[in-house]
Amino acid sequence: MRQYPAERIRNVGLFSHGGAGKTSLAEAFLYVSGATNRLGNAQDGTTSSDYDPDEVRRGMSISTAVIPVEWEDHKINVLDVPGYADFLGEVHAAMRVVDGAVILVDASAGVEVGTEHAWRLANQYNLPRLIFVNKMNRENADFPRTLESLRAAFGKQIAPIHFPIGSEKGFRGIVDLLSNKAYVYHDNSDGGFDTVPIPEECQGEVETYRRALIESIAEHNEELMMRYLDDEAISDDELFDELRSCIADGSVTPMLCGATQYTLCIQPLLSAIVRELPPASERTEPATINGSETTLSADPQVPLAALAFKTLADPHVGRVTYFRVFSGTFASHSHVTNSSKGDGERIGQLFYPVGKEHVSAEQIGAGDIGGVTKLGSVVTGDTIAADGSNFVLEPVTTPQASYSGAVHPRTKSDLDKLSQALGRLHEEDPSLVISRDPMTGETLVSGVGERHVEIALERMSRRSGVNVDIGLPRVAYRETICAKTTSEYKHKKQTGGAGQYGHVHIEIEPLEGVDFEFADRVVGGSVPRGYFPAVEKGIREALEAGPLAGYPVVNIRAVLTDGSYHNVDSNEMAFKIAGKEAFKKGMLAASPALLEPVHTLRVTVPDEFMGDVMSDLNTKRAHVNGVEPGEDGQSTIEAKVPAAELQRYATDLRSITQGRGSFTSAFNHYEQVPAHLAEAIKRESAAHANGHAA
Repeated sequence: MRQYPAERIRNVGLFSHGGAGKTSLAEAFLYVSGATNRLGNAQDGTTSSDYDPDEVRRGMSISTAVIPVEWEDHKINVLDVPGYADFLGEVHAAMRVVDGAVILVDASAGVEVGTEHAWRLANQYNLPRLIFVNKMNRENADFPRTLESLRAAFGKQIAPIHFPIGSEKGFRGIVDLLSNKAYVYHDNSDGGFDTVPIPEECQGEVETYRRALIESIAEHNEELMMRYLDDEAISDDELFDELRSCIADGSVTPMLCGATQYTLCIQPLLSAIVRELPPASERTEPATINGSETTLSADPQVPLAALAFKTLADPHVGRVTYFRVFSGTFASHSHVTNSSKGDGERIGQLFYPVGKEHVSAEQIGAGDIGGVTKLGSVVTGDTIAADGSNFVLEPVTTPQASYSGAVHPRTKSDLDKLSQALGRLHEEDPSLVISRDPMTGETLVSGVGERHVEIALERMSRRSGVNVDIGLPRVAYRETICAKTTSEYKHKKQTGGAGQYGHVHIEIEPLEGVDFEFADRVVGGSVPRGYFPAVEKGIREALEAGPLAGYPVVNIRAVLTDGSYHNVDSNEMAFKIAGKEAFKKGMLAASPALLEPVHTLRVTVPDEFMGDVMSDLNTKRAHVNGVEPGEDGQSTIEAKVPAAELQRYATDLRSITQGRGSFTSAFNHYEQVPAHLAEAIKRESAAHANGHAA
């Protein structure tokens, strides 16, 4: 593959709701551009971008693939991005490095939740975009209805530049509204077409759409608007040039259509990407150098600055890093610096990724996307810079984890390999968070959703041979007391030789806001002061596992009030045991209770789902604090909810709101578990303890 200058490179991401046809579109790009001689099928697992065994088996994209396409003496780096909400981290990474977006819409489904997410994120990243209405040959495909749903969702700036000739099984081509030409495709699905006069049956609608399009473009330019109002001719070149400016500032979003399954209308889309989306040379990138802000441009002659936006664990070649060069030139067999960490890196052979294939390259120029293997310290989000250069680029945004699974290795061998395997998992997907719950001792893997975590762990098991079971994490319950009481225990042991003797009286009472406090009120030397620390140590050991369900004990004040000792047999161990047993007796007499963690939950949902979400929260023992009206017809509910009710809330909320809701949660406080639930928690804890003992 030849090297292109930045002004002839387009970096474009394909975004949509899952199943709208992004992978099929990338495959059609390869086919009609002559890069491949066969058209792969996503359902059969024969496409260039969905090559991972997990993707083939599930029939869906899991990881972003880079597909470079050469068209009209330009290079288009196409990023085929997963459409399912669980893989939001892949979307953020792709949007960080592309300069434009193609948002796909299913012609029979119209705007879906994934379409809304893609649009919202494209706004966040300020990406110029095109809309491609796919599957025009499918049953119920309806171009006017799709246009109406797009305008209702995103505004009147949605403007068709292509109009379909026929629909459903009769779809056979398009009218280009800018050039007033019609393209009718061959019946043999070879992607070939003929340029013909606009069919008579399309003339009325075409005239309406063309007039609206020219008006939208002219509104962006006062001179053109005056000429339009005066009925003066505006050339196609003038319209093309002004449309590009409209796309750049978002005042017009062009709408195209086609059918990727039969490569219908793919060539006009490729030409529109080249003609209307910005080249890599126009991208200026903010960076810091030694703490000061600067701006980088796509100049191949300046020092290198590239961003690692994706890491893969390839079973054959090891770690693979994808990067975009924002300035300078990246050369094979060179030495660079990971300026995010300050570590040096020796570079081997660079390559252009084409799906799973690696096409060797001696250098990757400014504005282009490439890959390299076996980097030591570079992970997703790190900046790769020339030696001696301290440029640091803004890293990739990582979406907040909203679902956690507890990972349990099946064998001792799996346990030994688990830590390293999970580390590689996080390197490949930074949106996965690996942690250990200090309260329960469980290893947790947290991600965007339940499917995200499950697929990641399946992939880990397949690649690393580490077999694990995954379940919901144990809730970090606590135990406490509700009443004040006194307790006594005498530890006396005589077995020939030195004996043991320790005798204590303690008083325990509830204490708000402090986990544990120890004090003494001993008078007359009934217990020597030197044994006080031993008594406290024994009580602290007893705090580790309460009598109800074995959870840690909190919010207690213990006071040593009296006792006795033996001149010969008393020692620290005896008083430690006495303190521990006295506390256990006292706690059972002081109305022990279970406490559960309660989180502050903030749920943002479209107003149309407010009632359903509130009803669901009521079933989760939530206490709603209030509702904040927001923008775009959304509101945020704030509530206090027990953590036990939130373990699958990511899945529940997605189901209730059709994927349109989002939430954050954070620990707030502990409160007493209702009596009718406490018994079930005790039984569950006993079963867990018995299982570990077995």
